[in-house]
Amino acid sequence: MIKFIIPAIIVFLLVLFWENINELVYEKFNIKINYIIAIIIVAILGVIFTLLYF
Repeated sequence: MIKFIIPAIIVFLLVLFWENINELVYEKFNIKINYIIAIIIVAILGVIFTLLYF
């Protein structure tokens, strides 16, 4: 049961504090984290679809 609760809490906190995290990363590295997340999601979906195709 704990293996379902802990990731749910982590995702909830991530969604709740997304703006603060985004601003912090932008101040330190001068890059928007939204672009990084979008690229990672597209890459993961591409790998999944490629593996499902073959």
